[in-house]
Amino acid sequence: MQQGLAFGTLIVLLGFFSIASDNFFTWSNIVGIMLATAVIGILAVGTTFVITTGGIDLSVGTGMTLSAVMTGIVAVNWGLPLTVGVIAGVLTGALMGLVNGLNVAFLKLPPFIATLAMMMVAQGLSLVISNVRPIYFSGIPAFNQIALGVTIPGVPNAVLIMFVLAVVAHLLLSKTLFGRYTVAIGSNEEATRLSGVNTRAWKVLVYTVAGSFTGIAGVVVASRLASAQPQIGVGYELQAIAAVIIGGTSLLGGRGTIVGTLIGALIMGVVINGLRIMSIQTEWQNVVLGVVIAIAVFADSLRNRRGG
Repeated sequence: MQQGLAFGTLIVLLGFFSIASDNFFTWSNIVGIMLATAVIGILAVGTTFVITTGGIDLSVGTGMTLSAVMTGIVAVNWGLPLTVGVIAGVLTGALMGLVNGLNVAFLKLPPFIATLAMMMVAQGLSLVISNVRPIYFSGIPAFNQIALGVTIPGVPNAVLIMFVLAVVAHLLLSKTLFGRYTVAIGSNEEATRLSGVNTRAWKVLVYTVAGSFTGIAGVVVASRLASAQPQIGVGYELQAIAAVIIGGTSLLGGRGTIVGTLIGALIMGVVINGLRIMSIQTEWQNVVLGVVIAIAVFADSLRNRRGG
């Protein structure tokens, strides 16, 4: 029902902005929305696993930035092959997720505090490692093709990557032992532990997998901009979390949906693009996004109360 409601909201928003501006419902703008949504969508898909366990990850935005910076350091500053740089970026995100998981599962830090600390660490490291300067990939033209190249006519590779990752994540969450334990931990971690499941190890794995998605998002955003900007990821974590909640994943854990997350990410992308096309000032765009996030959390709370 929540997915249906989210999809209905997306259709209403598309209709509203199409009426409000003749420039909205054009193929070039739709492709632009999809391209802008790709990064948020990849982050949100990874975040879905964490929130399904009843956790939270505030470090995905700055973690994405650090992953992009590390890709630039390895491929540009060190002159290593592009493939090595891409792997370094993804592994950076996975390592951050691993540390988050260890802090939450073994040190028993609240996920909010553990990932808030990681958010600040990643933000600081991005600035230190890059010397507070962007790293440009102008000497590596192939890197730009990761996000902006076209494998399917009319569809940028960044969008294709988002949908492929969403399919993989959906299969992981709905068809594998990993997904079943992720949901079980979010539903009742103690009961899951008493049934013989090593919940601490599985939580570490969940955060590590989510971190890998953060690393991929870092590579994609750097490819799209042809540069690693050391401050670009600030605020992305809120959009990713909002997309997850709008899509129907419960903040309390135990319920997650990748399809809903994709719809939520598209809603965020449509709102941002529509407000820009209508020439709404950035300050008011932030107000609207804040209201959207508040409504999403309220709706989740209402669902949980009715479910209880």
